[in-house]
Amino acid sequence: MSESPFVLVEDRGPIRHLTLSQPARKNAVPAHGWSEIATALADFAASEQRVVVLRGSGEDFCSGADLNVEVLDDLRSPAVGRAYMRGPGAAATALYRLPKPSIAAVDGVAVGAGMNLAIGCDIVIATDRARFAEVFVKRGLTVDFGGTWLLPRLVGLAQARELALTGRGVTAAEALEMGLITRVVAAGELDNAVLELATELAAGAPAAQRFIKTGLSRSLEMTFEQAIAYEDQAQATLLASDDLREGIAAFLEKRPPDFQGR
Repeated sequence: MSESPFVLVEDRGPIRHLTLSQPARKNAVPAHGWSEIATALADFAASEQRVVVLRGSGEDFCSGADLNVEVLDDLRSPAVGRAYMRGPGAAATALYRLPKPSIAAVDGVAVGAGMNLAIGCDIVIATDRARFAEVFVKRGLTVDFGGTWLLPRLVGLAQARELALTGRGVTAAEALEMGLITRVVAAGELDNAVLELATELAAGAPAAQRFIKTGLSRSLEMTFEQAIAYEDQAQATLLASDDLREGIAAFLEKRPPDFQGR
């Protein structure tokens, strides 16, 4: 019997929605779900859609990996364990490499790999009932899905250590205060807030957004001089683009720009 799809894909104009669909288990990711996430993100990157929104079905975002007893028995073999970890690693890498903006719409729990899936997006909007936790240590695991790279960059090394070594949960308000997420809204306002932001991002200049994402992602690995060199190269490319000319014309004509990514 074939497995039910874990990632549901829906396009609404220039916005692609990816919904994790296992609500009975708080959208825990089954073994086949990692490849579905990676494939869905790669398909989005190659599509005409401008923005991707990740969310969970029901009242939760994602409770991490779905590690049931049967899966754990198989993972006693180091070779099987390494093969299994290629799945979340590939999904995390696909998210990191996206050339277009990503939004996480978080309600309920976002823990373990589910938390890192959320904070791996460019912008995280959470409801006031959302909860976050790097829960790995409480299960006898280390942080994965890119969390060892993402967490210190968002909240600093000291807070990253505390969150990862204790696995404690934080409220949406605390996550906002420490810089882990971008915005907190009431549960009933999440859809409208996400739509408003996604629409704004979809109207942006695609090539400029791609260069901005790359520059910011590399910023902590570059010296100031290297950052200037990157900006020089990126800006020289954009100065020759049709989108720049459209942006200036739209400004002068007092109308919204119609960027084509050229």
